[in-house]
Amino acid sequence: MQEELKKIEAEALSELQAVANSADLEELRIKYFGRKGRLSTVMRGMGKLSAAERPVIGKLANEVRGNLTTAFEEVGEKLARQERENQLAMEAIDITLPGRRPQLGVKHPITQTLERIQQIFRGMGFHVADGPEIEHEYYNFDALNTPADHPARDLQDTLYITDEVLLRTHTSPVQVRFMEKHAPPVRIIVPGKAYRHDYDVSHTPTFHQVEGLLVDYHVTFSELKGVLHSFARQMFGDQTDMRFRPHFFPFTEPSAEVDISCTVCSGSGCRTCSGSGWLEILGAGAVDPNVFEYANYNPDEVTGFAFGMGVERIASIRYGIPDIRALYENDLRFLRQF
Repeated sequence: MQEELKKIEAEALSELQAVANSADLEELRIKYFGRKGRLSTVMRGMGKLSAAERPVIGKLANEVRGNLTTAFEEVGEKLARQERENQLAMEAIDITLPGRRPQLGVKHPITQTLERIQQIFRGMGFHVADGPEIEHEYYNFDALNTPADHPARDLQDTLYITDEVLLRTHTSPVQVRFMEKHAPPVRIIVPGKAYRHDYDVSHTPTFHQVEGLLVDYHVTFSELKGVLHSFARQMFGDQTDMRFRPHFFPFTEPSAEVDISCTVCSGSGCRTCSGSGWLEILGAGAVDPNVFEYANYNPDEVTGFAFGMGVERIASIRYGIPDIRALYENDLRFLRQF
């Protein structure tokens, strides 16, 4: 057993010289010191020795274990130090290399446009109101004077959750909700998301809309024109012209589509405006008396006007974006331009 112990010590020390990394060292440690290791196996056999041999072999075994333990620790420290140095060398920074500029994010063009719209109308005394995106059909249709047989209530346009609950198709329901809780005068804008079955170069299923409402005593259609004309000039420039075309909306009477002079050709006619010289930006009109009755306002005492615009439409005109879907494709090459 003495010869076996000395042989184990010699072989272990020899193998230690060839260890190249911590993983190899751990393998070697298990080989000699593990539960089934060579040194552990020999020491378990000491119980079979005679009383006279046991002290001698025990002393030698402890010396061999001590020597090997010290040798393993020294090699382990050396390897750990070397591995740290290698890691630091790999992670070293060459300060002579040119610096890397951090990529800074910018606000999405829809966000920029929304903020500009709110800034303009706040400057004219409007307050920002909000309402639920999951809406009851009463507020989305009935209270806005939209009859049950109106095409807008069909499934191909409206996203229904139940027979009476839906994703709002415009931000106009907030008109009635706000009037139910506030007496006139009312002067609000309602920015937010709306949802419809639409997807093409000028429509998306989810879109942003800003609804406007002004209700007071003796409000005239001329004041509506003045507010929208001021908005158009501030949004698109002082050279912007505007025109109103007769239209129909269930919740306004009279109603109008509002156009501005083309921002590309200044009204002379081009591909963007299909040669007409005009671009549609929003719909507007005088609040229908029936809507006042739903909100418990007396239509004989108050008048008002409402308007609604698609933010994506305004952003497309403002930035010259030909396809509205580009706003939702998350293409960094596109978004970095803003």
